[in-house]
Amino acid sequence: MNKTLKLCAFAFAALATSLGAQAQEVTLKVHHFWPAPAMPPTKILQPWCDKIAAESNNRMKCQIFPSMQLGGTPPQLIDQAKDGVVDIAFTLPGYTAGRFPIMEVFELPFMTNSAEAGAKAAWDFYSKYGQKEFPGIKPLMFSIHDEGYLHTRTKQIKTMADLRGLKFRAPTRMTNKLLASLGATPVAMPLPAVAEAVNKGVIDGFLLPWEVIPSVKLHEMVKFHSETDESRPALYSAVFILAMNQAKYDSLPADLKAVIDRNSGAGLSATAGKIWDESQAVGRKPAVDRGNTFYKIPAAEVDNWIKASAPLYDEWIANMDKAGLPGKQMLQDARDLLGKYKK
Repeated sequence: MNKTLKLCAFAFAALATSLGAQAQEVTLKVHHFWPAPAMPPTKILQPWCDKIAAESNNRMKCQIFPSMQLGGTPPQLIDQAKDGVVDIAFTLPGYTAGRFPIMEVFELPFMTNSAEAGAKAAWDFYSKYGQKEFPGIKPLMFSIHDEGYLHTRTKQIKTMADLRGLKFRAPTRMTNKLLASLGATPVAMPLPAVAEAVNKGVIDGFLLPWEVIPSVKLHEMVKFHSETDESRPALYSAVFILAMNQAKYDSLPADLKAVIDRNSGAGLSATAGKIWDESQAVGRKPAVDRGNTFYKIPAAEVDNWIKASAPLYDEWIANMDKAGLPGKQMLQDARDLLGKYKK
């Protein structure tokens, strides 16, 4: 009898533990640097949060903190996720210069002109080469924004010579190297600092995709926009990550992990890239409506820029080789993936 009672008690305890795990409610603290109405948090992050809430019967929800509301600076977001200060961060690995050199391949100049193709390629490339680059982090998504262009206060950029002596903001180490190779003076700063820097004349212009410009009203602070001929790859791209604290993910019950897994990875990356592509025309319209001046840099001139920035590829390969990685093959794999997904 005692043995039977003990077995029953054990079974009941196991059942209670199981039911407790199944009933666990989780609030994920999510931090990012954009203003709340910006495209990425409203069109990418919020729908993802809504989906995981619905699929978990509201047992797993997001609490989103925009505009660095939890403190710190945008370059610190990746460590906030890694260290468990937040559960998820939406940010750019490239804000921490040189720390994630493998994924930086997609920030080399003139690689792609499709955010969707870039996002798909970036996830595949991460799966093959980049998994050791993010200890303590579970990447839920990698994505790339729509094409990046040049935006200036007082001077239209038509040729590479027009860049000489101008101070330009760029988001990442690779885009700073690009600007230097083209003759400009690069000034590194995260997005939230750009508006004040332009307004005070600290910089003459900036590299940005159209999508983000209206959310920080930068189209009101510049007059000139220089876009590259669409027959050539984009001037630059930056890589985004939706980074989850690995320990937080590991602590979830199996069914909630499954919800995260179903809604992350290659599928989420591709969806985000497609949304970024579709956002380009919407982001451009306010500058058009304001009467700003546009110029399309012709393909022949873009070719000069491509030639001038070519040493950046050799430098990236050399850095991979020094790390014991097959740099040349990795670059070719990145290009092949972009070609695979190009529409």
